[in-house]
Amino acid sequence: MNILFLAPHPFYQTRGTPIAVDMLLRVLAERGESVDLITYHEGSDVQYEQLTVRRTPKFPFGKDIPPGFSLKKLVADGLMAVQAVRQSWRKRYHVVHAVEESVFIALVLKLMFRVPYVYDMDSSLAQQMMEKYPRLRRCAFLLNYCESVALKHALVVLPVCDSLGHIALSHGHPHVRTLHDVPMFDEGSHEESDSLPRGVQQGRLRVMYVGNLETYQGIDLLLESFSLISSEADHVDLVIVGGAKEDIHKYQEKSNALGVQDRVSFLGQKPICRLASFLAEADILVSPRIHGHNTPMKLYSYLQSGKPIVATNLPTHTQVLTKEVGILADPYPDAFAQGMLCLIHDQELALKVGLAGKQLVEQKFSYAAFREKVNDLYNWLETDREPSTTIPGAG
Repeated sequence: MNILFLAPHPFYQTRGTPIAVDMLLRVLAERGESVDLITYHEGSDVQYEQLTVRRTPKFPFGKDIPPGFSLKKLVADGLMAVQAVRQSWRKRYHVVHAVEESVFIALVLKLMFRVPYVYDMDSSLAQQMMEKYPRLRRCAFLLNYCESVALKHALVVLPVCDSLGHIALSHGHPHVRTLHDVPMFDEGSHEESDSLPRGVQQGRLRVMYVGNLETYQGIDLLLESFSLISSEADHVDLVIVGGAKEDIHKYQEKSNALGVQDRVSFLGQKPICRLASFLAEADILVSPRIHGHNTPMKLYSYLQSGKPIVATNLPTHTQVLTKEVGILADPYPDAFAQGMLCLIHDQELALKVGLAGKQLVEQKFSYAAFREKVNDLYNWLETDREPSTTIPGAG
């Protein structure tokens, strides 16, 4: 098959969606598909058989494009749209694989060139916009309508989690397949490191967060919660891995204001090849996310590490985590602090929860399961077989 793959973000970068796209490209390469990838001008190159990467032109103020809606992203998406139309004039594609908001580009291509598209749904675009810009709630009907149009015209919808799958089904789409993320490192890929960098004290219990430092990730909640356990658990440090420099500076200032700066380490962005090593250095892993419905990709790596997890008791986590495989705390400082203390003071519980989480990810969220689902989808696209319409857990 000739596949036009639309990835509206810097690629490759070591964060959730680009990592998921890279895994998809790997499977398509294993299948021998011919893929033209259109993506942003930023990112490092990847190489797979029969993959051609086509980047948008650079533009002024187009450096360091962040996740989520922004003027930079809007301009880059416009350039992607122009490039996608030009490429579709030159070459006939059997299908367009559209990630996130590029689904609207795919919709235009379908109308112009009659090429079907697969909607790789990593989030509800309507909900994401209203959460980031509350004033847009006045335009909820219009935003939901636009999302509905994009969903209904897709040949297949690939939500990244069950809650997004329910949204797709609620819009009446007949072909919905949940394609869960998987851990970002293979079992046994633990790379020996020089332990944690200088500044992170040895011999103390470590609470660790890995990921970007966007507001929706709940870093404010995490720091406020950690400040509440300082006196009761003075042998515990907080290690934060990831984040842009400006976000790190902002949260360092918050740590100073809370009086916990000596016990909080910001390590910045690290290569994905070292993720397993960092998680191995942690005693407790945290995911304090406060917005969104998609399950954070890091959660699967957290589970595979075998370390106990504290996460907010919100759908973004509860569609994967249960009380057997993690501590679910309400998204308030007092409650999240108690969740951390629960594991700090009960090592037997911490070991039990960590082991249960590792078993869960090995049973349900392995790379082999991911590859099988992608192969099943593309086998159907090639043969016109009817795909499954069910979502795990759907009524």
